[in-house]
Amino acid sequence: MKTLTKGKMWCFAIGQFGWSLLSALITNWLVYFYQPDHASQEAGQILFIPQGRIILGIATIIGGIAALGRIFDAVTDPLIANLSDRSQNPRGRRIPFMQKIALPFAVITVLVFWTPVNHVSGINSVWLLVTLLLFYLFMTTYCTPYNALISELGTTQDTRISISTYISVTFLLGSAIGYAAPYIWGPLTPIFGRVLAIRITFVGLSVIGLLALFVPTFTIREKDYINAIPSNDNAFISLAKTFRNGDFRIFVGSDVLYFVALTIFQTGLPFFVTSLMKLPETMTTILYVAMTLLSFANYPAVNLLAHRLNKKRLVLFGFCGLSTAYIITAISGLFGVGGLIWGVLVVAIAAFPMATLGILPQAIVADIAQADSITTGEKREGMFFAARTFAFKLGQSISMLIFTAFASIHPETGMGYRIAAITAAAICLIGALILSFYNEGKILGIIVPTEQKA
Repeated sequence: MKTLTKGKMWCFAIGQFGWSLLSALITNWLVYFYQPDHASQEAGQILFIPQGRIILGIATIIGGIAALGRIFDAVTDPLIANLSDRSQNPRGRRIPFMQKIALPFAVITVLVFWTPVNHVSGINSVWLLVTLLLFYLFMTTYCTPYNALISELGTTQDTRISISTYISVTFLLGSAIGYAAPYIWGPLTPIFGRVLAIRITFVGLSVIGLLALFVPTFTIREKDYINAIPSNDNAFISLAKTFRNGDFRIFVGSDVLYFVALTIFQTGLPFFVTSLMKLPETMTTILYVAMTLLSFANYPAVNLLAHRLNKKRLVLFGFCGLSTAYIITAISGLFGVGGLIWGVLVVAIAAFPMATLGILPQAIVADIAQADSITTGEKREGMFFAARTFAFKLGQSISMLIFTAFASIHPETGMGYRIAAITAAAICLIGALILSFYNEGKILGIIVPTEQKA
């Protein structure tokens, strides 16, 4: 088998740029598009679906649809992972899935925002539900095999950390470009109107995402690097075996809470910037890009520390750092301090934790999957990553309900947005507590001697 070069690692990482860009359009702008605040409506944003907490008096339409989409996404993860693990395609178990689904994945991203009726209508609600479910299905079909390749291409702990670093770089870059969308639709708005300008922007960004999705599928020959025996278990047996791993359960428990908190923050960022910090919506892009660049600057330090120190300890530090950033967000705009100062403070505090949590969790899952493969003799890397996403997407569905419900509490004062940020901070701290029980020493004790013998 060939050894993965740095050039091929970057080719692989470009795929992450593609799906993170498409995902960013949904994560960052879905609620902002369908549940706009007063500033957006005054700028010309149209209402497409019923507003307010009209589902049992608790949840909003957009919150319920987004939550249902995440639940559906979580259920399909192990099914797609099992299909990939069992695949006997002569080109490999992962790449063929990614190549076939790339185009539908990009197209459906645009259609999520392209409603058939240009006013509030139940038809739009049904359209949004169907397209969002398809979006998550197509994203899972690409991402689950993609994530499995992290463990399979990374044959040593050092290689896995390097791959995780590269894909974290491209993930943040894709997310940053997704946040930059207002800078594209802004100049187009006087010509096409706000809604059409946004849709044209998303078409252009989706084309870029599609090209990136194709890069690893045409530049990496899977069989040159991996000689894996397909699994014979069905999806539910394989998923049950995966969750029998106690260390994996602990990690997933903390990871679920991290993504709940992160989703609340990412979904709320445009609202935090405009409603709490009283800054223009384009500042969302500037602040996120600044945080991305500062996170990049921390990558060499995180990579160096991850090779020399305990990955678990670094992740715990990351949890605490993000919690601090979320608390600062919750109180931003108060005490007579200017909004820009609050934004810069959040960026400065969140940068290193974002770098840490962007790199190391993927490497930890790959470590656990490798150790499990050694001890059981079963190659279920796809299911380990799918089980992780299965769990945290259930958590994300809850976060969408939480944020959209909180956002409807006195939006004119921003009270609901502050409650959401405080909730994210508390959830981060609970995630750190759970992760403290993860036995990293035992996992490394299994895989390091094996790597040294190889």
